[in-house]
Amino acid sequence: MSKIESYNFSGKKAIVRVDFNVPFNEKFEITDDTRIKAALPTLKKILSDGGSVIVMSHLGRPKGKANPDFSMKHVQGRLAELLGTEVLFAKDSVGPDAKEKAAALQPGQVLMLENLRFHLEEEGKPKLAEDASEQEKKAAKAEMKEKQQTFSKELASMADVYVNDAFGTAHRAHASTAVIADFFDSDKKMFGFLIEQELQSLDKVLKSPDRPFTAIMGGAKVSTKITIIENLLDKVNNLILGGGMTYTFIKARGGQIGDSICEDEYLELARKIEKMAKEKGVNLYLPVDVVAADAFDNNANTRIVAVDQIPDGWQGLDAGPETIKIYQDVIENSKTILWNGPVGVFEMDTFAKGSRAVADAIAAGTKKGAFSLIGGGDSVACINKFGLADEVSYISTAGGALLEYLEGKELPGIKAIRG
Repeated sequence: MSKIESYNFSGKKAIVRVDFNVPFNEKFEITDDTRIKAALPTLKKILSDGGSVIVMSHLGRPKGKANPDFSMKHVQGRLAELLGTEVLFAKDSVGPDAKEKAAALQPGQVLMLENLRFHLEEEGKPKLAEDASEQEKKAAKAEMKEKQQTFSKELASMADVYVNDAFGTAHRAHASTAVIADFFDSDKKMFGFLIEQELQSLDKVLKSPDRPFTAIMGGAKVSTKITIIENLLDKVNNLILGGGMTYTFIKARGGQIGDSICEDEYLELARKIEKMAKEKGVNLYLPVDVVAADAFDNNANTRIVAVDQIPDGWQGLDAGPETIKIYQDVIENSKTILWNGPVGVFEMDTFAKGSRAVADAIAAGTKKGAFSLIGGGDSVACINKFGLADEVSYISTAGGALLEYLEGKELPGIKAIRG
């Protein structure tokens, strides 16, 4: 496989899979262009070499039908502004218009294709009747697989080189993220700068961390993080658990958790995780005190209580002061730090102190030389809310792909290029 930094795109047409699935307001104005900005280094490298770019992305969930609300037209203007050059537009992602415009592209020019998900073939999921038999389902899937191959081949035929720079969709075996790579020789397909940075940062944390290595896992439910926690237990020195998931562990220990969120069906698993941590020599940290409230409300009555003595009618919504001290001490003395998930309901200022303290500790640890990686939507929202994005080592742009990578899964979009 080629490396983008050393590849010469002069005279080449590169089809680049980006993740421009950006949020809009009711006037179709982009409210956060972070994902567009993240792709600029890759696009600029191709153009500065004297190559041309065909940009492809999905936007929203149009369910295989053309829908003006999900048109890439809404992104075209902002991309042109940020690149400082005209961005041409194809009214479909395949077909005569796309093909003609791609064929006419000159070095230094950019063409944006229409939303890939206007075609069912992009995701490769056939539409099935609710009462479809197993045989009908099998036949429909086989037919869709053939159609997806044709769709991918048509996309590939417009370019000389394929560049995948959409880590956010790398966990999907879609036409534009995985199947298309089959139609390019190994030296004509590569990752863009964004994916390279993501993989380097994740591999630094998961495969060659400086120690002590501390992971902070938060969020509401332990069920969504089980596989990640189990995978991390083989890698970390310290595992800090925070947020709603901790009450399942506290109840499993026999503690009183009042009306706090809890997944009773995972009590045994919580005990198993604690046992595994002990056997593997991992220091597992759970809250010792919490900020409890009598309602899920920013203006609720609050009190500091021991984590295993939350009264009935009250619920734990943030880490308490003693817990914060313990967490901060562990984090600030770490050499590698991974944060995925807040330790309280940070969206409400009354319950944001714990997550703020974690963010501050990560920034302090980074300043002392630690490598810190923040990943997952809520953690990224946290670090941005507290204005500390520039004080950590790396912030991942991905959601589902990041979680699956942390679980140890092989991502189709990565395998398609790495082989």
